[in-house]
Amino acid sequence: MRAWTVLGIETSCDETAAAVVRGAPPGPGAILSDVVFSQLEEHRPYGGVVPEIAARAHVEMLDGIVEKALSDAGLGLAEIDAVAATAGPGLIGGVMVGLVTAKALALAAAKPLVAVNHLEAHAFSARLSEGVAAPYLLLLVSGGHCQLLAVEGAGQFRLYGSTIDDAAGEAFDKTAKLIGLAYPGGPRLEALAKTGNPKRYRLPRPMLGRVGADFSFSGLKTAVRLLTLEEEVDAPDLAASFQAAVIDILIDRTQAAMAMFRRDFPHSRSPALVLAGGVAANHAIRTALSGLAAEEGFSCKVPPIRLCTDNGAMVAWAGVERAALGLFDPLDAPARARWPLTASSGKEPA
Repeated sequence: MRAWTVLGIETSCDETAAAVVRGAPPGPGAILSDVVFSQLEEHRPYGGVVPEIAARAHVEMLDGIVEKALSDAGLGLAEIDAVAATAGPGLIGGVMVGLVTAKALALAAAKPLVAVNHLEAHAFSARLSEGVAAPYLLLLVSGGHCQLLAVEGAGQFRLYGSTIDDAAGEAFDKTAKLIGLAYPGGPRLEALAKTGNPKRYRLPRPMLGRVGADFSFSGLKTAVRLLTLEEEVDAPDLAASFQAAVIDILIDRTQAAMAMFRRDFPHSRSPALVLAGGVAANHAIRTALSGLAAEEGFSCKVPPIRLCTDNGAMVAWAGVERAALGLFDPLDAPARARWPLTASSGKEPA
């Protein structure tokens, strides 16, 4: 299979990113450049991402970031095989900025366009970093998503479980805010938890032991809020207790999905569990799920931390995956605020 060189653009939330990647499925690929501008300082005063501020920052920064990505890769636009951009899901203003930019570049350079599902980009990030063969089991955990799926290829997913309310990353951020930690709260809570007693506070583990592999974090988040209203809590102990509860939930639900995966793919001799998304950067979660994988006979594949959080390289690699199958998009491809991963099915080859 021929290697593809793809420019990827990511603007779905508060990172403005572009990268150039070269390779062919199932990977690994070569990251020729990877430029990310984080908007943390712009949003910090508000304690979270403000969509209008994010979109404006993308408009101001993206041209320069794309130019730098091409320059760092030592390539001109004419030497790129395709242009890929996140087309959703995400903050619609930001998604539109990146997608319109990609369309303009593709049109100007007469290159094919790949409109990428942001979740699919996360799903393939471990193929970029180490070349994981499909099918594999994916745990996608981020600020807005928490899903367990079987990944068979581009646009080919089987959903085993998803959150029925809040995502794990959102629960981390809200709990961090209740404890009094500054934005971004998730990484700060993880650091604080290292110094705390995870057994100090008895917190609920919603959905534990239930049939299926769905998640729920709303009750856990509410329990933390009520606890902070009723008493003066010990912040490190509460952080550790909360993180332990999340890990227990993730392990239980992932174990259930492993059984479903074995049922669906009985001939998969050495199945892989892939962790992806921003919450997969949490070291305690990575360690716990690696242990579960070893116990269950799965290998555990986790992309480098820089590929867990939003970046252009994973978008470019999703472009490689689809380009290799001839799955390109027209220049009127829409930007989408919502786009379920199971709806990003493969299209007919162009």
